[in-house]
Amino acid sequence: MGVPRSDETGTRLVSRSIRASVPSLRVALDALPAPRTFWTGPDEATVVAGGVAAAITADGRDRFTAVREGIDRLLRSGDVHAGTEAACPRLFGGFAFHDDGGDGSVWADFPGARFVLPRVQVTETDRGTWLTVNAVGPDATVAAVEDRLDDERERLAGLDDSDPGPPPEIVSRTRTTPRTAWRDSVAAAVERIRAGDLQKVVLAQALDVTLDRPLSVPDVLARLGSTYSDCYRFLVEPTAGADRPSFFGATPERLVSRHGRTVATGALAGTTGRGDTPAEDDWLAEELLDDEKNVHEHELVGETIREQLAPFASSISAGERRVRRLETVQHLFTPITATLDRDTHVLELVEALHPTPAVGGLPPERALATIRETEPFDRGWYAAPVGWVDAAGNGTFAVAIRSALARDTSTTLFAGVGVVADSDPDREWDEVQLKYRPILDELER
Repeated sequence: MGVPRSDETGTRLVSRSIRASVPSLRVALDALPAPRTFWTGPDEATVVAGGVAAAITADGRDRFTAVREGIDRLLRSGDVHAGTEAACPRLFGGFAFHDDGGDGSVWADFPGARFVLPRVQVTETDRGTWLTVNAVGPDATVAAVEDRLDDERERLAGLDDSDPGPPPEIVSRTRTTPRTAWRDSVAAAVERIRAGDLQKVVLAQALDVTLDRPLSVPDVLARLGSTYSDCYRFLVEPTAGADRPSFFGATPERLVSRHGRTVATGALAGTTGRGDTPAEDDWLAEELLDDEKNVHEHELVGETIREQLAPFASSISAGERRVRRLETVQHLFTPITATLDRDTHVLELVEALHPTPAVGGLPPERALATIRETEPFDRGWYAAPVGWVDAAGNGTFAVAIRSALARDTSTTLFAGVGVVADSDPDREWDEVQLKYRPILDELER
């Protein structure tokens, strides 16, 4: 367990980048070969990519270390020419929530960890758009990569632009957790917390939606971009088959980013709705800032994140707690930054921080056991780290919430809430429904 499996690990890497023009990233993503990748976040480049030059997968408790070592071997040396740092070779992917990965058929194509070096990548920055072609293997040559680069630039530039099409219609919905079962689960968790067995546990639900035609994930990501532009939007496809699953989302929660010895993360926990007027919005925000239950939940998350970073940092600082407003909800948010005391790879930080109490609970092992015992579905990659890594060990990872898994005409949405000593099952139920809205709204337009 934990040993990396790689298509081409340890062999020659050739990478070339040139400036390019595409009608839109949505159109480019739709035209790129499967499996496709999408990534964007606040103050980051937007990447759409397709195909696999190399893939690294791992399972088990050692998967973070195994993936890191596999990526280091792959990117240690190579013939790389890129006009901007953002277009340099990066691997994109993520992890399952639990160490043993998914155990349900819906997540059958997703291992405990999988990272891909795309074959073709389009990177949009504030300084322009770049096209990158990567090749890995004993037969990778500069001539072949440069020929592919010219061909892809011509092909992508010739694509026709168009507006996103209308979403499919919802035919049916099925909840994995009935409301009565939810009340019982939250009540049981509250009883364990009051007895001192737990401090907090995050319980989630899944909503299975059947559509009248297959979902266009590039169209959904484009629409999410207009509403959730300040969130991390992502797409992971583990296979290239016609019936391949697509895991995607628009998450407000960054797990961690690392650039050099600078680390940024934050506590995002505590939720309320949005008001119908600016005045009601402000009233709800003030109520959230003063709400004992939400503030307690938030402080548990922030304190634990600082404790988890402490072994790696020479200094840690937290900003002022504030309310972060999204389209359908408002969250308590505290930014946290740190300076590393040594050269620590971003995946070491990911392993130390996952799962935060915002998606798992406290104490971690008891909370994870409670989740396993309580939730009637497999989390798979939901609420787990997704992001990217480069050759220097820099990278950004988000927590894969506000997410869904689509395959053909079926889409499964996921959402969860933190349960503490004074949680009310009906209020927590209502909060889950709010958290479905980012994805569900895109299916109901």
